[in-house]
Amino acid sequence: MSIFEVDKQYVAGTYNRFPVEIVSGKGSVVTDVDGKEYIDMGSGIAVTSFGIADDVWQQAIIEQIGKVQHMSNLYYTEPCALLAEMLCKKTGFKKVFFSNSGAEANECAIKAARKYSAEKKGADHFTIVTMKNGFHGRTLTTLAATGQEHYHELYQPLTPGFVSVTPGDVDELKKVCEETKAAAIMVECIQGEGGVLVQDAAYIRTAAEYAKENDIILIVDEVQTGNGRTGALYSYMQYGIEPDVVSTAKGLAGGLPLGATMLNEKVQNVFGFGDHGSTFGGNPVSCAAALSILKRLDDAFLAEVTAKGEFLRNAFADTEGIEAVSGMGLMLGLKTVKPAGEVVATCMANGVLCLTAKDKVRLLPALNIPMPALEKAVEVIKEACRLAD
Repeated sequence: MSIFEVDKQYVAGTYNRFPVEIVSGKGSVVTDVDGKEYIDMGSGIAVTSFGIADDVWQQAIIEQIGKVQHMSNLYYTEPCALLAEMLCKKTGFKKVFFSNSGAEANECAIKAARKYSAEKKGADHFTIVTMKNGFHGRTLTTLAATGQEHYHELYQPLTPGFVSVTPGDVDELKKVCEETKAAAIMVECIQGEGGVLVQDAAYIRTAAEYAKENDIILIVDEVQTGNGRTGALYSYMQYGIEPDVVSTAKGLAGGLPLGATMLNEKVQNVFGFGDHGSTFGGNPVSCAAALSILKRLDDAFLAEVTAKGEFLRNAFADTEGIEAVSGMGLMLGLKTVKPAGEVVATCMANGVLCLTAKDKVRLLPALNIPMPALEKAVEVIKEACRLAD
């Protein structure tokens, strides 16, 4: 049987895969089983921060595997401690909990908010107020936090205690927080899965101020937007706010599973021994990989991410077949006249891998994608978007 047939027979049918088997790659170019090369403009959905088989990343992993690949969290390992230190020093947060994915990082954030609020205000303060069109994961609890009803339909009943409000409506936000005795407000500064929707800065700042004034935990989900993706280390830094909790994953370890939940001074000690845990969270190999990523995300590198994002925005401006460009840094959405899926298929046929997000073509290239590859990908995408004569 072909790999396509083996996969179809033995892998749970949750993914509508493209008929392409990727076997190797380097940087922003991947190669399929037939030897065809593609410029990767999706980076595993914002995961391979420095592309495929990055030399520095590889070396960090190899060195750690030669020492110890895993220890339970009953013991100390250096990469875990050093990564927590680096995250805190780069952000000002005080403590970090490590897990394996964005959903788990968000679960931890929710647990932290509920535990803090129950102890501070009472057990009836448990509601998490989220935003419509948001996306926070696929566990029952993070699905409940996700403000998109179609994700809820198959899995009722979901975890109770979540209410989604309309982004931008301050009055609705305050009303719901008061009526539900909210424990937390949970936001994405850019809603990735919701369609690469950049949230209004004034609204986000008002929500942050309201949360602070009312001792409501502010959670910012940086699973997709974090780790340099938007041109800042974390997108909230471009909004002038100070969250209580930040969750992240995806690009943090450059291709290995790792989630992190960062806790500020208010909630840094909310968890005690046994209150939360993760078998693989803080895995030394994943943490070593993440250290190799974060060390390189300095101001000069982030400025390059911003510049590449501006190049893309300018390149797609006034382009036939592209109605609008949304996003920030190297997280962009193209509203195309043609169906997004059709554009992605045409790009793939011509050697460029793109993604979709709702009705948009989504671009999430490696942060260090070379300009020649970026320029070539732009021409393929623009040609795919052009309308027939």
